[in-house]
Amino acid sequence: MEIKRNDDLAVIYPGGRIDITNSGDLKENLLELYNEGFKNIDVNFEKVDGIDSSGLGKILLFQKKLKERGGRLKVTNIKNENVKNMFTLIHLDKVIEMDV
Repeated sequence: MEIKRNDDLAVIYPGGRIDITNSGDLKENLLELYNEGFKNIDVNFEKVDGIDSSGLGKILLFQKKLKERGGRLKVTNIKNENVKNMFTLIHLDKVIEMDV
């Protein structure tokens, strides 16, 4: 998982499927950026081809943590239709800022 940092924005680039077996890695990376003081984090989904409830839960958790800090979590570049459908099916597209 690649991470790019600049002054006030960090971008995480996960790939493949985000599920129960590896969503902990996403959480660790998000937590690291949160602890470094980043208020704005983008999760670039360009190379993500699947996500389950554990992955969605980690994203929702950090969206809430960043919002409490006055920041935001944004999901960008969703290319996979099934992933887009997961976000809309459970209405996370109404809660999390998305740029698809």
